[in-house]
Order: sequence, then C-alpha cells, then structure tokens
Amino acid sequence: MVTILATAFAALAALLHVYIFVMESVQWTQPKIWKRFGVADQAAADTTKPMAYNQGFYNLFLAIGVVIGLVLMFAGAEAAPVHAAGLALVLFSLGSMVAAALVLLTTGMKYLRPALIQGTLPLIGFVLFLFA
Repeated sequence: MVTILATAFAALAALLHVYIFVMESVQWTQPKIWKRFGVADQAAADTTKPMAYNQGFYNLFLAIGVVIGLVLMFAGAEAAPVHAAGLALVLFSLGSMVAAALVLLTTGMKYLRPALIQGTLPLIGFVLFLFA
C-alpha cells in the first residue's frame, strides 16, 4: 500500500515538473506565463527566455529520472538489481526536486508558495519510498 502511494506521489511530482518544463521552455513569452513567474513585462520575458528555456529542461530531466526509475523498479523483482537501481534513481530525482525547492526558498520568502508547490509532492513521495 505504501509503495502504491509513494509511486502516485512520485508520478504526480514528475507530471508537475513536466508542466513546469512546458511553461518555462515552451510558453515563457506568453503574458499569462511570465506574469505567473513574476516577470515585469514582455521585454523582460524576451530577455530571460534563454534562461527559462534552460531551467525548464532541468525540470524535464528530473521528471524523466523519476519515470525511468519507476519503470526500472517495477520491471524487476524486489530483490533484483534493476529494482534497486530504479529506486535509487527515483530517490535521487525526487531528492533533487526537493533540493531545488529549498534553493528557491533561499532567494526570499516571496518564493515560499512556488517552493511549496514545487517541493511538496516529491518530498512526500521521497519519504513514502523510504518507508515502503
């Protein structure tokens, strides 16, 4: 049961990070998106587009790490090395998502809400996998 919950939270964290990738790397210059990220105007969005593009791919790669890890976990028996490799990849990817949220918090309390959005699902998944 705990493994199912952990998997669900990990998958939701991956989906969230894919969504963040889309906003940052694909939709960045749309006003509704750059306003969501606190960018002042279209000129600033255009200027920061390369940075956002790069940052979005970091989020995508973390999501891919979770997905590949989950696939590896469920591809092998619990005692199989492929299961252990998958679990390690999931924990690393979820831990990196949490760490990124903590880094975001170090830039100021105005980023508390985005840090909580970015970090809560992976933190819950990480802790549940530790107890699974």
